[in-house]
Amino acid sequence: MAADQPVGRPVRIANCSGFYGDRIDAARLMVDGGPIDVLTGDYLAELTMLILWKARRRDPGAGYARTFLVQLEQVLGTCLDRGIRIVVNAGGLNPAGLAEQVTKVAAGLGLSPRVAHVTGDDLTDRIGPLRAAGESFTHLDTGRPFAELAASGVEPVTANAYLGGWGIAAALEAGADVVVTPRVTDASLVVGPAAWWHGWARTDWDRLAGAVAAGHVIECGPQACGGNYAFGSEVTDRRYPGFPIAEVAADGSSVITKHADTGGLVSVGTVTAQLLYEIAEPAYPNPDVVAHFDTVSLTQTGPHRVRISGTRGSPPPGTLKVAMNYLGGYRNTMTLVLTGLDIEAKAAWARHELFDLLGGENAFDAVDVRLLRFDHPDADDNALATAHLRITVKDRDPKRVGRAFSDATMALALGGYAGFHTTTPPTAESAYGVYWPTLVGRDAVEHRVVLDDGRGIAIPHSPTAPATPAPSARTSPVTPAPSAPLSPSALPAPSAPGGTVRIPLGLLVGARSGDKGGNANVGVWARDAATYTWLAAELTARRFAELVPEARGLQVRRYELANLRAVNFVVVGLLGEGVASATRPDPQAKGLAEYVRSRHVEVPVELVDPIHVPSRARDGALFVKRSSRWELGG
Repeated sequence: MAADQPVGRPVRIANCSGFYGDRIDAARLMVDGGPIDVLTGDYLAELTMLILWKARRRDPGAGYARTFLVQLEQVLGTCLDRGIRIVVNAGGLNPAGLAEQVTKVAAGLGLSPRVAHVTGDDLTDRIGPLRAAGESFTHLDTGRPFAELAASGVEPVTANAYLGGWGIAAALEAGADVVVTPRVTDASLVVGPAAWWHGWARTDWDRLAGAVAAGHVIECGPQACGGNYAFGSEVTDRRYPGFPIAEVAADGSSVITKHADTGGLVSVGTVTAQLLYEIAEPAYPNPDVVAHFDTVSLTQTGPHRVRISGTRGSPPPGTLKVAMNYLGGYRNTMTLVLTGLDIEAKAAWARHELFDLLGGENAFDAVDVRLLRFDHPDADDNALATAHLRITVKDRDPKRVGRAFSDATMALALGGYAGFHTTTPPTAESAYGVYWPTLVGRDAVEHRVVLDDGRGIAIPHSPTAPATPAPSARTSPVTPAPSAPLSPSALPAPSAPGGTVRIPLGLLVGARSGDKGGNANVGVWARDAATYTWLAAELTARRFAELVPEARGLQVRRYELANLRAVNFVVVGLLGEGVASATRPDPQAKGLAEYVRSRHVEVPVELVDPIHVPSRARDGALFVKRSSRWELGG
């Protein structure tokens, strides 16, 4: 427990980074904006590990998030003066190197903080011995054995186990002012400080689970404070959103808030959206505890203050998740612009002509061709009459997909379809990585803390238990999406006594989407009980697949979180082999939720507030108002 904190006071844990590249002044704003006890920053997305690997290839001393050092220089003196501890996962692939740089930056400022770093996550050089010892490293989603990759000579360039928060807690207990970690779970940045501050035991499952929920909410910075929020009209303060603070109490409950006089909004809606972000089943596993998100309760306790309570926890499994990346080959993309008439005929012509020059589509390991229709008939502006033909090629031979490909594309300029031009000049090939999520027995991982005097602290693993369903889990079984559109007769018949209206789904519900490796998740939530009752009955896995044609033929997993009035969908394989190799225009599915909200559905009349329906929907072909109630229109 922190020696200088009043007994029982919540610990105020602030976030200053949601990704590598977030606002550089956020640390200063959080330290200067009001009282906090711990400053945290999350820099490591799955893709970031590959980016840091590429940086380390150029410079063996690199491999960490360099922007953190700029932030640190702005706030370190103030943090030491006020007793604010700093905990970040900016160490990436080189936590020891970043810890050394922190000490150098501090010395340049005339300061001497105690700096600790965490190790043990990096398994890259141990994959062979671990496989020989019985670890299979099977792909979590596809079930594909890693042996297939190894047989073809593929080896991972990064392989990092997700560590928990107890190493952070031990470092803070040892007096560290700055704690640098490698690949820990995002929530561990809150779990560790909360456990240290309150002196929790390893078996305080509910308390730890509450901290996981709070950590999951604040990990992505301003997204918890109105950023990327579906109901933009609720955000009346349109200044850039403040960064979030979690006030974590001794019982594991927390209040999510932000500094006064900052932009954005903290509401039950913004917190719900972030709880649903990038999750799968409601039983959310972390190395220290399984947090059951279908037990979470949210309460608005004041302006920009939302209480998270009731989170149940259970022992973690005996495995740790491992994020592997390997080099998949090389890729190149060219985007052709099609204008005016005969868009589909022009696209077919361009595709045939281009690959005829290149020796056929079979000359490449993979080809992805997408016709993106933005064009309008009789457009009032030239740009509004255009569509894009986006062509991506992949191959293990960089020469095939380099300038040979992009130069052949440009050869269509004078010998192709009318109006040919591109959005970019010819480009060279680029290497891409493939993400491989897997598991490892946690006993294979040696979680350690290294203090600035060279002493090491071994961090034991917590008690474990076999994976169990959430105490109040309501999940539907894994459901294959249909291979063809559903006919209206296959859908549930509306049962509303007042009839239905056809409107965009997003006029009733919010949604938030993101990526989990090659999978995409879409969490959809209602703002009232009546709408949730309709949502839970209407939005089945099959109905979701109809609304999202890309999901047809893929596995769609559906989970209910009635406590949040939410339904979460996971579309397995929508993003291919992860963001680094994805050819989808939105490779991290950030816009997928808003696409789902834009789809038109039949909704019971009594759920619709005509005041909030756009005039175009009211007056056009969607529906019209007759006899003081909304009915189907012509």
